[in-house]
Parts: sequence; structure tokens; C-alpha cells
Amino acid sequence: MDRSTEEAQTKEMDIRSLSSSHHHSQSERYIHKDIGYAKLANLDPQYGLYSSFVPPLIYAFMGSSRDIAIGPVAVVSLLLGTMLQNELDPINEKAQYQRLAFTATFFAGITQVTLGFFRLGFLIDFLSHAAIVGFMGGAAVTIALQQLKGFLGIKKFTKKSDIISVMHSVVASAHHGWNWQTIAIGASFLSFLLFAKFIVKNIKKGINPSSVNEIYFSGDYLLKGFRIGVVAGMIGLTEAIAIGRTFAAMKDYQLDGNKEMVALGAMNVVGSMTSCYVATGSFSRSAVNFMAGCETAVSNIIMSCVVFLTLEFITPLFKYTPNAILASIIINAVIGLIDIGAATLLWKIDKFDFVACMGAFFGVVFSSVEIGLLIAVSISFAKILLQVTRPRTAILGKVPRTTVYRNIQQYPEATKVPGVLIVRVDSAIYFSNSNYVKERILRWLEDEEEEVKAATYQPRIQFLIVEMSPVTDIDTSGIHALEGLHRSLEKREVQKSGDVVAPQLILANPGPVVMDKLHASSFTSLIGEDNIFLTVADAVSSCAPKLVEEQP
Repeated sequence: MDRSTEEAQTKEMDIRSLSSSHHHSQSERYIHKDIGYAKLANLDPQYGLYSSFVPPLIYAFMGSSRDIAIGPVAVVSLLLGTMLQNELDPINEKAQYQRLAFTATFFAGITQVTLGFFRLGFLIDFLSHAAIVGFMGGAAVTIALQQLKGFLGIKKFTKKSDIISVMHSVVASAHHGWNWQTIAIGASFLSFLLFAKFIVKNIKKGINPSSVNEIYFSGDYLLKGFRIGVVAGMIGLTEAIAIGRTFAAMKDYQLDGNKEMVALGAMNVVGSMTSCYVATGSFSRSAVNFMAGCETAVSNIIMSCVVFLTLEFITPLFKYTPNAILASIIINAVIGLIDIGAATLLWKIDKFDFVACMGAFFGVVFSSVEIGLLIAVSISFAKILLQVTRPRTAILGKVPRTTVYRNIQQYPEATKVPGVLIVRVDSAIYFSNSNYVKERILRWLEDEEEEVKAATYQPRIQFLIVEMSPVTDIDTSGIHALEGLHRSLEKREVQKSGDVVAPQLILANPGPVVMDKLHASSFTSLIGEDNIFLTVADAVSSCAPKLVEEQP
């Protein structure tokens, strides 16, 4: 069984586990979640239901995933609520707050459509898996902390989302702000259901009203809505694409990333005009769809029909739902976002990824969602820049009884060829790393010469072979670096037994793109066509007669 199959089966088992735990009363759970997510966004409960009605219908006709279920999700709701709350008070400036939410949703959709239309989806890949794990975990902690208001019955609670502000608000209200009856009731779920006093206000009956005239297309809030929408759109897109790719891999079909972006964007643009806030793909809903045997996006249409019936006939009943119950539903929903196993795996595999994960986590928990995202993206960029500017190089040795040459650190049995230093460059050579590559090769040569001097009866380094099969491309700066390497070798003096010899530069297995550029720059003429070989073995074989002749 190959690794990809194992991973797909593991994901399927995880999804089956998740789905079985949520199998009963699915519609009721999702409706309550939608109401809870609307609270995270500081919007009236019905907006969560609105966002589960229109967007899934649009996606069903435009999306390419057979499995994604559309609706509001915890992370995007929290992100939107936090960023909007920094601009307007959701209670005292309720009308403007709702308008700004629709404006942000509109621009979130425009951002997603633009990325898909111009095929710029690669931009969302800068939010690495490690960054998403940390961001989701931090968001989960933040969401759970925000629910302390409902659990403790606190009326005056901080508007900030960082852990310090929340805990200060909780501690400061301990003697006069906590509702001890609510706390006692919360200890028992049955008592919680029977006696909790704080209830959700009446949810407006009926389907989505138009909100076209409520979107800010001018004024001070236009730019604010645009900024919030771009961030929310990118996060929503990242989550939906990740979910879509997971299920597509499990069912062995292709996901059209650009089509997905256009579909998600279109549904949010339409949603912003029909009283919806940002919707995206939901993992829990999609998992239940998967276990229920859904094979097409028609499942989104069915879900929309259920929400339609809810909006028309059931919403008056929700006024009896206690706030504390909604808080428990939200906490239960976000616990799964804290993936300790994934963080542990990151630590084992790549420490840099773990740093990115923790940076995103602590950025969200101790500051804000925006800071957490900024840290995550910054660390991801830093990792890319580090890999680009500091590519790996390795010394190769000959594997016994073969003509194969491999990294001597990876293959301890591989032996160096006396008098020959073989260095492999594991990256394209561009202006950003050309000087580093040249200097690293020269350092390898210096270290090798020191070893030769310390050893007895070891021939001096007469040939430097650069294995270039991993070098997929090279630019002008890279060619200049090779020229500089050649000149440095010519100027070097290796003294042994009265002889003065400069190590000779040899290239092995440069690719066709690289070879064309070496010819165009006349570098091949500089080092000689006979010093470029198809394989390392051929290059070593050509050196052997000269090594024999020059050995004392």
C-alpha cells in the first residue's frame, strides 16, 4: 500500500469518526451551529441561517467539488466578527455594523472571483498547512474564551479577543459580574436546559431579505469593508480548497481550483446582496455528506431546502434556546480545531513548520486574528526565502559495487573518490542564491583539502565535479557564479610533493534548459565541452587516468 493511499484511508477513518458522532439530529445541530456562528460574527441569529440558504444554492450550480457542504464556519465567523468589531460597535451601531458585514462579504466574493479568473490561486498556498494548524488552534482557544460570557452570565464583557483582555474581564467581574446560578446550572446539562435564564431573542421569520442597498459602495466604510473582505475571502478560500482537495483525493477525482474560487466568490457576492455574511466549505458538514453517501453537489440544494423550511416555519421556536446552550454548542464545535497531533507531527518532521504553527497560534491567542495571520504568512515567506537563498548542497560518494553516487551523509557506506570532490547542488541557481552556492562549494573544497592534508598517502583534490541534475534552471547571475567558481579554482594553489596544481571544474548532468543557457553564454567554451558529462560516473571515469598519472 503506497503512502497516498494510507493517508487517504486515515483521513476517511477520521471523517467516519467525526460523522458518526454527529450523525443524529444533523439538521438541528447545523441550524444551532449557524445561529452560534452568527453570534461569533456579532450578527443576529437569522443571518447564520440566511448564509446557509442562498450560498449553497449558488455553489451547487457552479462548484466542481462533489462533497463540499457550504455554510458559515467558526473561524471565518470569528475573523469577521473581530475585524468588524474593531471598526464599529455591533450593539450601539448595529445598522452600520450589519452594512459593513455585507460590504466585507461582497469584497470577499470579489477577491475570490478575481483570484480564480486570473488564476492566482497559488497565493493561498502561502498559508501553509503548519500556519493553518496554528491559526485554527488559536482561533479555537479564542472562540472558547469568548463563550465564558455566556457560561458565567457576565453582562459587561470585553470586546477584545486576546486571552489577556478576556481573562482580565473574567477576573475583574468575578465578585459582582458572575451569575452563580448560571454556573451551577451549567454543571448539569439537564438543569442547564430547564433553568437557564438568558435566552436568544426572537429570530425573524422568513427567507433572506435583499441587502443590495445596504452595501457600502462609497464613503469611509468602503475601504474598511474592502480590507476586511480581502482577509476573510482569503481565509475562507484556503479552508474550502483544503477541504475540497481532501475529499477529491479520497474519491480519486480532480478538483478545478480556479473554478472553485469563482464559484465561492460568486456565491458570496450574491450572498452579500441577500443578507448573508461570508460562507465557505465546512469540514463537519462535508464529512456528514460523505458518510451519508452524497455523490454530487445536490446535497447543498437539499440542505438549502431544509434551511428554507426552518426560516419559514421553525424560527419562532428558537427564542426559547438559552444563550448558554449556544455557547456549549460553539465550544463543542471548535474543540476539534485544536489539533495537538498535527502540531506534534510538525515538531517531529520540520522544526521551522512548528515555529510557523506556534507563531500563528500565539499571535491569535495573545493579540488578534489579524496579527496571527500576519505572523503565519511572514514565517511562511521567511521559510521560502531561506530555502531559495540557502539551497542545500551535498558531497557525493560511490555506493559499493555500483556506479551510483549518493549523499555520503544519507548513505554512510558510500565512499569518496580519492583526488575527486563531487558536490551536488539541490536547487535552481538564481541571483538570490548564486553567491551562496559558489561560496558553499569553495568551503566544501577547503574542508576536503584540510582532511587530505591531515591524512597520510591521500592524493590532493585534482577535480571538482558539480552534479547538476537537480538544477532545473539558471539565470545570468548563476552563470556568473559558475564563472567565478572556475576562476577561483584556477587561482588556487594546491601544494604537495613540490607540485602546484589547480583543481579542474567538471559539470555532470546539466538539464536541457541549463545546457542551452551555458552554451548561449559561452560558459561551455570557457571550461571546455569535454568537461561536461552525462553522469557523475562518466565524469569520474574520465578523471581516473589523470589521477593515476599524477599520483606519486
